[in-house]
Amino acid sequence: MEIQTSRFGEMAVEDDRIMTFPNGLLGFPDHTRFALIKTGAENYFFWLQSVDEPNLAFVVTDPVIFFKDYEVPVREEMQQELRLTDPSFLQVFVICNKVGEWLTGNLLGPLVVNAENRLAQQVVLTEKKWTTRQPLLKLQSEIPLAKSA
Repeated sequence: MEIQTSRFGEMAVEDDRIMTFPNGLLGFPDHTRFALIKTGAENYFFWLQSVDEPNLAFVVTDPVIFFKDYEVPVREEMQQELRLTDPSFLQVFVICNKVGEWLTGNLLGPLVVNAENRLAQQVVLTEKKWTTRQPLLKLQSEIPLAKSA
């Protein structure tokens, strides 16, 4: 499928990289189809690009890379909505933001995806252990140019 993006221009995306969020994302209920775009061969971050709106994209990552004990409770109604028959098909992503010199993840609003059929939804967690701006990694600061004498 060909999609338009504001960051990468027009690009071809395999159908198995398109996820459907029937209820949209928080704040974006009308945007239901997103492509998961890999940013590099060894990268832990992806772009979640709206298929229908070139200017709508988010950086996402698997939170377990940073927090081994991170879990999203999967209630029966979520399993039904995602048509999840095998828990091993469940993938979890979090939306990332730059806050100061940190890259943070919204660990209270994870995205859960059934990798088998690519149905997805954003979940709101109430666990106080995590935050909407959970620090993931400190960004490297710019190296100032040496002043000439």
